[in-house]
Amino acid sequence: MATNAATSVSVSQRVLALLVEYFDVDVSFLRYNDHSIRASILIAEWPPRMDIPDPDPLKVVYFEDADPVFAFAETAKKPMVFRPDDEDYQKRIEEGRRIPQTSMAGTPLVSGDLTTGVLGFVKIGDREWKPAELNALEAIASLFAQVQARVQAEERLRYLAEHDDLTGLQNRRALIDHLDARLKAGRPGPVSALYLDLDRLKTINDYLGHNVGDWFIRVLAERLQGESGDSSLIARLGGDEFVVIPGAPMSSVDAEQLAKRLLGLLRERVVIDGEMLTRTVSIGVGLGTPGRDTTSDLLRRADQAVLTAKGAGGNQIAVFSDEMALRTDYQNDIELHLRDVIENGALFLQYLPEIDMRTGEVLATEALVRWNHPTRGLVSPAVFIAVAESINLAGELGRWVLRTACEEFARWRALGVAAGIVLRVNVSPVQLVTDGFVESVAAVMREFDLERGSLCLEITETVVVQDIETTSVTLAGLRDVGVLLAIDDFGTGFSVLSHLKALPVDVLKIDRSFVADLGSNPDDLAIVRAVIALAEAFELELVAEGVETEIAATTLLHHGCHRAQGFLLSRPLIGEDMASLLAKGRVPVHFSAAPTL
Repeated sequence: MATNAATSVSVSQRVLALLVEYFDVDVSFLRYNDHSIRASILIAEWPPRMDIPDPDPLKVVYFEDADPVFAFAETAKKPMVFRPDDEDYQKRIEEGRRIPQTSMAGTPLVSGDLTTGVLGFVKIGDREWKPAELNALEAIASLFAQVQARVQAEERLRYLAEHDDLTGLQNRRALIDHLDARLKAGRPGPVSALYLDLDRLKTINDYLGHNVGDWFIRVLAERLQGESGDSSLIARLGGDEFVVIPGAPMSSVDAEQLAKRLLGLLRERVVIDGEMLTRTVSIGVGLGTPGRDTTSDLLRRADQAVLTAKGAGGNQIAVFSDEMALRTDYQNDIELHLRDVIENGALFLQYLPEIDMRTGEVLATEALVRWNHPTRGLVSPAVFIAVAESINLAGELGRWVLRTACEEFARWRALGVAAGIVLRVNVSPVQLVTDGFVESVAAVMREFDLERGSLCLEITETVVVQDIETTSVTLAGLRDVGVLLAIDDFGTGFSVLSHLKALPVDVLKIDRSFVADLGSNPDDLAIVRAVIALAEAFELELVAEGVETEIAATTLLHHGCHRAQGFLLSRPLIGEDMASLLAKGRVPVHFSAAPTL
């Protein structure tokens, strides 16, 4: 009879029934050995017992306390026959089964040097087993041993297919199968999913090695199993990511409470090889309704939530919301289409003039990249530039902006309208640390015949300080090829005061957040005055960003800052309109520094 792991018990029972009839015995049984616990486990029997007690005393029999039959089954390699003249055996049978006299033949299942089970036949009364019959039992037992090996191999393959080999937790396949069943129509809900992502596990792997990192993961897996409850499914998706599915329906409030317990538990210290290790964890919580939501719906929500938690700095919990879904859909749309947009020319530039607020004269212009999305309208640069950085497109986007701006600037100069004007272009952190960046900028300047001092690259304060050594070398190289340098959003990031004297910087730009409330916020005024004094001390040009009110403009003028950008002076202009403004040379100004300020 053909058999596999799923049918082996039923097929074995049918074979035992045939053997009972053939050998004219009363009972037959098949048992497998579990040497890890030194026990014999009942697999099949014939005839089936009708009244089986719970627990069944014959289901698992430990060799340490076994009668001679079971004791023989632990290590025997050849058949053994027990007959009525074996007084000790008969006494045990009579006491256990209330049968006055039996005979039994037991044939071990052998695999290599290991006894893996026993095939037994019992006759009430006496029966003499002939050598030919015992030889036949050995052959039959070998077939059962082959079935047993096949079943164990299938069960091992099934286990490996559904479990993580490092931690023994369920894997992604098992998780999906479980959620598919839990989310079927009619099942109780809601079904909650907690997506856990360890923060900065790479530090442990890099510093102490991957063996320590693996041990750390195993400890955390054990903690998850201990805290989540026996009915919960816990899966490791690989690396440092886990998913917990509570066994019972759970509201978002209760799921968040469970997440808080896990958050505290997982950041407790772990001692490995004398090292006290601890990592924080980010947890995203998502809920699904059976019959309405799919497995991918639920896992996507939990994944979006954990990304939100990590994006907010990690070591916290985020619960999925409709607002989060809209924001994620928006970012995914941007990400999917951004490369095509860069390649097919859907991006365009606008230019924000820099004005001398004393006279209205145009001194410079800043190139600003824009994207007019076919369905979402004008997309904020803050959104798609951040996406570009996250998917390694920031360098490509930056090169497009620089070259396009320089090309248009060269056309204005050819028209004779941009003499003495400086073109300012923002530079991403990725570009600054890219090999050959200085050479590529120099090549663009040569291509469009831009003279020294006509191009200024703007770098945020945070970027300057994050990798000061690399930044200093790059900035020095840019200065050598005739590029001016500006620190953008000055005052919002890490302080660069200790580095300012050594850096080849030409311009400081006061961040708009300090300008917006000038005239009403004394704290902002104090910061602006400090930046103005700093620029004067280092003989740097100073530009105020975000000037939108006359009181802000007059306050800046009164304290010595006369260069500015902002909607009060001009909104961003397309290239054609910027060329027209450059031809005029100035914008009208109707304010001046009042001596009473």
